[in-house]
Amino acid sequence: MSKLKIAIQKSGRLSEKSLDLLKNCGIQIQNGNRKLRAEAKNFPIEILFLRDDDIPQYVEQGIADIGILGENEVWEQNKNVRCIQQLGFAGCRMSIAIPKDQQYEGIQSFNGKRIATSYPTVLQNFFSKENVSANVEVIGGSVEIAPSIGLADAVFDIVSTGSTLLMNGLKEVETVLRSQAVMIVNKELSSETQALLDKLLFRIRAVATAKRNKYILMNVPNESIPKISNILPGMKSPTILPLADEGWSSLHSVVQEDQFWDIIDQLKELGAEGILVSPIEKMIL
Repeated sequence: MSKLKIAIQKSGRLSEKSLDLLKNCGIQIQNGNRKLRAEAKNFPIEILFLRDDDIPQYVEQGIADIGILGENEVWEQNKNVRCIQQLGFAGCRMSIAIPKDQQYEGIQSFNGKRIATSYPTVLQNFFSKENVSANVEVIGGSVEIAPSIGLADAVFDIVSTGSTLLMNGLKEVETVLRSQAVMIVNKELSSETQALLDKLLFRIRAVATAKRNKYILMNVPNESIPKISNILPGMKSPTILPLADEGWSSLHSVVQEDQFWDIIDQLKELGAEGILVSPIEKMIL
């Protein structure tokens, strides 16, 4: 039987998040001793644990059918693969930082300067668009130390919280790109492998939709049901069940989490009581 081969980062936060995603999709993987290859018990999928910067090449060559990694590596490696799904985790910025005691005078101030980075392709593309001529110093890791030892005037690197920059006496001055985890795919999948991928994507999208939404239920006076139904941006229309107390009903719906706090006051003004909000495990539209 054919199996879907998926490459994920062998260690780190993105690796754990990728495994969590598969777990939330109901896929059981046993990899207790951190082998470089594992198989799922209940889905035809094989996991390859690789360096993140090797994943695009493995997918391009068909050694893996799909891969999960940060967009930053997809852009940097520039392989002949297709990005098919943003996954909503491992978010970060790709930014330029300079010594914190220097005044920043705009992007053109990097002309003639030395910039240390592990992402030369992304940085050179950015500078080309901005008509900046800078010297890019390629470093394999720990680029933050480059200005303090005289190797570079600035750095270009991934930034999550910014604490690493601060600890090394740097400040963020230009955000070039924003990155998150994505799924990439080989462009020449067989029809059988594509069918397996479609099943996996169906599960992933159900999980992602559920994370963005909450299940909401409340007790409402019957005369307020039409107005409350108009306020709630549910899937179609809310479910309404009569309560034992005459003139009251229990109203159930789905609301996007980022919209809930915008409408809560309106719901209360219309007499809603006992409002409960619960997470949704899976949501299929």
